[in-house]
Amino acid sequence: MKFNKSNVIFLASIGLLFLGACSSGDQANNPASSPAASAPTEIQPLVTTSPAMSGDKMASEKADSHGGQGGQVIESGPYHLELVTGKEATGTHIDFFLQKGDNHEPIPNAKVTAQVQLPDGSQKILDMKYSADDKHYTAILPGTATGDYKLAILSDISGEKVNGRFSFSR
Repeated sequence: MKFNKSNVIFLASIGLLFLGACSSGDQANNPASSPAASAPTEIQPLVTTSPAMSGDKMASEKADSHGGQGGQVIESGPYHLELVTGKEATGTHIDFFLQKGDNHEPIPNAKVTAQVQLPDGSQKILDMKYSADDKHYTAILPGTATGDYKLAILSDISGEKVNGRFSFSR
């Protein structure tokens, strides 16, 4: 059999294709690199920590003038939502700041409900009451279970729904 240049190139190409298809680096068969094998990711709202938590004096002064309380913050359109939690002997104190505009004016007339998922997966619904003196909504979550808590704060401001998702650990 006589081999010319084009036959050698053809056989070499077929050999390389065969080696590439049989290699152990084939990503189609590697479950670790398959997009279907990775866990689905959940898109979370923008949650930040208020500048009041930093030790920087200027950031703290700015936070004081713009409603920062040192909690988890969600900016939703013209609304500023902020959650601050604190441990108590028989539960968790929940403070929710619902504010509007660049000056973060408190919104006292909203209907605010907290849907809480406890560490064991059970759920509680808390009606949050507005404190005129403190200019925020508040509730006590009874219980002292250790673990991660997820909160959905549902706010109805004269028919407009403004919601935020937060979490905390106890």
